[in-house]
Amino acid sequence: MSEPVLSVRAVRKVFRAGRGTNVVLDDLSLDVTEHEVVVLVGASGSGKSTLLRCVNLLETIDDGAIYLEGRHITDPRVKPDPVRQRIGIVFQSFNLFPHLTVLDNVTLAPRRVHRLTSGQARSRALALLDRVGLADKAAEYPDRLSGGQQQRVAIVRALVNAPRLMLLDEVTSALDPELVGEVLALIRDVKEQGMTMLIATHEMAFARQVADRVCFLDRGRILEEGTPEQVLGAPREPRTRQFLQRIVEAGKL
Repeated sequence: MSEPVLSVRAVRKVFRAGRGTNVVLDDLSLDVTEHEVVVLVGASGSGKSTLLRCVNLLETIDDGAIYLEGRHITDPRVKPDPVRQRIGIVFQSFNLFPHLTVLDNVTLAPRRVHRLTSGQARSRALALLDRVGLADKAAEYPDRLSGGQQQRVAIVRALVNAPRLMLLDEVTSALDPELVGEVLALIRDVKEQGMTMLIATHEMAFARQVADRVCFLDRGRILEEGTPEQVLGAPREPRTRQFLQRIVEAGKL
């Protein structure tokens, strides 16, 4: 079998405040293979976002190791910026530069980091914006766009660098309900194009549609994993059933 695109091995992450400690990731291991979409679900504070931040080297881990295409990226000797160039990450807040147009937001990294010419970056960005129905917004500033449009621009900004792995962290949480659908449709399209993705979400219906595998996190551990049908439809663990029952009661499953 080929090497996983992402391999997380016995990762431990502890946050310390004063004399107290909070174990956020507890001996967590996970593989994501080529073209696979793995969706992380679980209550707030279960470790989903922290795991994504550790993979992108925005947080340092306390123990264990993370590998990207077989390379140990959490080795302290590894420089983070070249690693991040191979990973696209999108947060729940759009993080677009308000003083730049949509086109400039999308082309900034290809020009400054990946050293594409302005023409190459512009051509690639406009093709992606056209694909997501936003080519006519290229000259607009972010505050002239809806939340759903801004989040689609943020996803395009991550895709334009042709990453090996995409990380999506609750990308619909900041959106009004009527805008969620357009973002989820884009992510489904990205999946169909073969992108390898690790996604944290509270949208259980979306997880059913897009995931190849669902992992339920609880207290920093993967308590249960399997197909969407198994984990979300017939969970084995009492804690998973309890979590999903609360989702059902909230009308979100």
